[in-house]
Order: sequence, then C-alpha cells, then structure tokens
Amino acid sequence: MVDHPVDEYFAAIKDASIAWIDCSIKDEEREMEPLTLRAGFTKVPIPKLAHGFYSAYEDYDTELGIMLPSVTVKGEKMTVHPLFILIREKLVLTVHSDEINRLLRFSRYAQPFFKRIAAESVPDKITLTLERIIDENNDRNFEYLREIEMHGDAISKSLIEESVAKKKIARDIYRMKHVLIDYLNVLWATKDVVDSLRYGDADLITNDEKLLGRIGILSDNIDRHIELSEQMSTVLASGLEVMQSIYNNQLQTTNNRFALVTAYLTVLGTAFLVPNTIATVAGSGVMEGTMAAQWWYVPLLFGSTIVATVVSLLWVVHVWKKKEEEI
Repeated sequence: MVDHPVDEYFAAIKDASIAWIDCSIKDEEREMEPLTLRAGFTKVPIPKLAHGFYSAYEDYDTELGIMLPSVTVKGEKMTVHPLFILIREKLVLTVHSDEINRLLRFSRYAQPFFKRIAAESVPDKITLTLERIIDENNDRNFEYLREIEMHGDAISKSLIEESVAKKKIARDIYRMKHVLIDYLNVLWATKDVVDSLRYGDADLITNDEKLLGRIGILSDNIDRHIELSEQMSTVLASGLEVMQSIYNNQLQTTNNRFALVTAYLTVLGTAFLVPNTIATVAGSGVMEGTMAAQWWYVPLLFGSTIVATVVSLLWVVHVWKKKEEEI
C-alpha cells in the first residue's frame, strides 16, 4: 500500500504477522507524538527520543524506540535529519522528514523480503527488518563521505594554485574539517545504537547469535568508515600545516627583504656619516674657518666617503655570512 491516509495502514495490519509502515512528516515536534499515539505506541517517550544527541535508544520491553541520524551534505554544509524507528509486537514504524527519502530501496524490495522471512519467528522478523532499515540508512550516510573526500581533494588542489587567496583556502579547510567532525559524531552516534541492539538484550529483538552477528557486521562497517573519516581529517589537518608553512615562508621572505633594505641603509648611512662629521667640524671655526679653503679638504671628503662605504659594506657582508653559517 502506497500513498494512503495513515489510518488505513493501521487498519490493514491487524491480522499481519509482521508489518512495516514508513511515514514522512513536515513538522516533527507537532506531528510526531500524535502519529505514534495513533499507531498504538504509549510507552516510548517521544520528546526524550527526539532530543537525543543525533541518536537515541529507548527500550520499554513491549516497545522499542530508536532515533538514527540521516545525513545530507551539500558542499561545505551538512544537515542531519532524525530517522525514528518504533517497534511493538508485529509492527515496525519508521518516521522521517519529508525532506529526505531514506528507505526507497528497501520499499522497492519489501514484498519479496517479507515473503522470504515469512517462516521466521516474530523476534527474528523484527530483527531482520530492523537490520535492513539500519543498513540502508548507513549506506546512504556512507555515500556522503565520498562527496566530502572529493571536496577535500579540490581544496588540496587549490593549495598549489598561486592565483587562489590562501585565506580563502584556510577558511575552506576549516569548514570542511568542521563538517568531518559532525560526520564523525553521526557515525559514533549510529554505532552506539547498533551496539545497544547487539548487546542490549531487548525483548523485541531476537537472541539468535547468527542474526545478532549481522548487526555486528553493521558495527564493523561503521568502524571502517570512522577510520576513513579520521584519515580524511588527518589529511585536512596536514593541509592546515601546509598553510602555516606557506605563511611562515612568506613572513620569512618579507623579513629577509626588510633586513636587506636595513643593510643597504646602514651602508649608506655610515658612508655619509664620516664626511658629514668632517664638514660639521670644518664649519665650527676650526683653523679660524679656513679649513674648507684648504686644497686637501675636498679630497678628504671624497676619500673618507669611500673608506667609510667600503668598511661598512665589509662589515655587513661579514655579519650576513656569520648568520648563514649559524643557520
């Protein structure tokens, strides 16, 4: 049954051995609780379930409430929507925002799937159905890691392009790293729920070790993607280190230029200091003011200028060589 009023679904499952109903809603705060009450869920506290950190797991013996994160990533923006899974007796109810469509593949093959598990016990049916729902939601979440990696690769490529502003690249790296942190939080939150199902011994879930092993495989897959995400985070962190190195090199180059200008100014200042001193002495009345009229006065100015220039230049060269040897 597809695209019917929700009450028709609840009326149609009275004699079912197992049923799955998938609902989309616009306003989770206003629509979620009335919907679950109409579905017969009275024990699971919806406000508590809805306000978990990305995920939640509430076991009340005859009812089980789960919230899983559903991720969408567009460029440098990641949005997390909750996927609610409520279980009681022979009913599995999934509720999510109409902005996402997470269980399309499972709904397409739902009929052959339920026919295949018809001979199983009710806890086994519920466990298999739940495992498929979680697996499909995880697969959709995992797909976005590729998009994050592609965007991270584009940022890394821009590091070698001189025309791109480095400040912009630094901001892009920071935003991408922030997205990765949120993505890792989503993976860890999902893993917490999966491990709770695996080890929580909920009454509605099977005790069959083989079926619980399938849930363990889900946990292993999440671990693998957590490792990939952490590696990606390390790559982005190394990009920030490269940016820091670029800035340090630019700063060192600027400092070297200033030091070179200072050296030239030192040579010029010293070169003109000696003849300027001589001219000052000549104008102070030494030799009764006749010093400037002597034949050796002008050669003295030129000679002192040349000697002072050479001495100051040699001193600056000596200091620079000493610094290079220390480096």
